[in-house]
Amino acid sequence: MFTGLVEEIGTVKSVGPRGDHFDICVAAKTVLDGAALGDSIAVNGVCLTVTAFDGATFTVGLAPETLNRTNLGDLKESAPVNLERSVTPTTRMGGHFVQGHVDGTGTITAFRPDRDALWLTVATDPALMRYIVTKGYIAIDGASLTVVDTGPDWFNVTLIDYTQGKIALPRKAVGDRVNLEVDILAKYVERLVADKGAQGITTEFLQSTGFTKEGAN
Repeated sequence: MFTGLVEEIGTVKSVGPRGDHFDICVAAKTVLDGAALGDSIAVNGVCLTVTAFDGATFTVGLAPETLNRTNLGDLKESAPVNLERSVTPTTRMGGHFVQGHVDGTGTITAFRPDRDALWLTVATDPALMRYIVTKGYIAIDGASLTVVDTGPDWFNVTLIDYTQGKIALPRKAVGDRVNLEVDILAKYVERLVADKGAQGITTEFLQSTGFTKEGAN
């Protein structure tokens, strides 16, 4: 589990197949503090397992499913990547609940400066847009951001000056792919409604909280 608050921007040192494996080696500093084999680190919002590390780099392996669903296969040597360690019991939840399980990718269609802010527009599959709502959360390359406006196959966010310096998104270009993870709550609600119906959800929720249609118990 992650918060979507990027801890640092790492640099890809190497990427590609190694025998039967596909590995990424990333130069980093902050996320290596206290690192251990098997730790989870989100790389551009993708939860990956550390398979090797030293004082300056760490290595993660990618399964075919990860390569198919994310933009990590697009990475080149020297590319910047957003990095975040998994949360601990004492971590402050300043962003939102991010699993590191990417739902799909989007394509950057526009950047628009607005004084010291930067607007970013992303096009994505309309099927994914049903989970993306105005003022809702979205993780873009692992960064927790608030959706401003939406359309049938696009949405936009705005990056304040501080955020621009802390994540890799402003370094990308129009046409680049980004990883998207929607708010997990939206997917749970959809599944529950489909399985039980809206009326069943309402009754079950009221009962679980100690309330009924007649009022408090």
